[in-house]
Amino acid sequence: MKFKVKIPATTTNFGPGFDVLGMALNLYNEIEVTESKNKNLLCSIEIAGEGENSLPKDDTNIICKAMSRVFKTLCLRKMPALHLKLLNRIPLASGLGSSAAARVGGMLAANYLCGNKLSRDEMLKIAAELEGHPDNVAPAIFGGLCISYSIGKEIKCVKIAPPQNLDQIVCVPAFELPTAKARQILPKQVSREAAVYNISRTALIINAFNNKKYDLLSVATGDMLHQPFRKRFIPGFDNISALAIESGALGVFLSGSGPSIMALSLKNAKKSQKIALSMRKVFKKHKIDSKTFILSADVHGARII
Repeated sequence: MKFKVKIPATTTNFGPGFDVLGMALNLYNEIEVTESKNKNLLCSIEIAGEGENSLPKDDTNIICKAMSRVFKTLCLRKMPALHLKLLNRIPLASGLGSSAAARVGGMLAANYLCGNKLSRDEMLKIAAELEGHPDNVAPAIFGGLCISYSIGKEIKCVKIAPPQNLDQIVCVPAFELPTAKARQILPKQVSREAAVYNISRTALIINAFNNKKYDLLSVATGDMLHQPFRKRFIPGFDNISALAIESGALGVFLSGSGPSIMALSLKNAKKSQKIALSMRKVFKKHKIDSKTFILSADVHGARII
């Protein structure tokens, strides 16, 4: 037995779409699954890339926990001892869905071992419960641009075609911002003004994507619910946004809860590189190293390869 799972990074919120909008990106983690000779552990793990010196390499890894959850849910048989080789390209605690990728990858692998008994809709429900919110796991599972919503306790999502003629330029500073910390700073109540502001811009951004009205993105990526509070963790955020726009970006926003910053631009290698450089320069002025990725939308989501 040997197979691989490929899972995309994800960016969420797009400014106003807090915990609702998410898109899969063509930056991938991979999990190779084989039977383990070590029967004392459910999962023995090798890691290359992001987190190779910090992530757990035993049953406490969230990939193994997600796999166990699928086996428990299906009640088919006891989970076999497995050896996992992880190739991690998605930066950790950076606003690019690394934990969602781990959980979705583990779930997809376990579901495959169980004969694909769970539908992707059923996996979304479990993954959202494990993650605590659906905005990253939905695009990781389905690919594309996903709009997540709930009906009572039921989690749903609608997938729409992502903009294929845009570059997603993400600047990742060399420090982590755990989601829990980024959530703690948010106010428990918001004003009517903030709610209306975000509703209008969320509607506007979907219109901009669906109708290729990209001139709307500078307004549509505005937000009053989370970015004004979270940006205090990110030195130079306002300057980075302004300089990226000056360099040709259509819109700029925190990727997820940060600290990564995402800029959107029409596909043009020279312009996208200029935007990426402008973002790194501001972080450098604050004595913070950073790296950039110029990415496109992934339309497939997690898959067995």
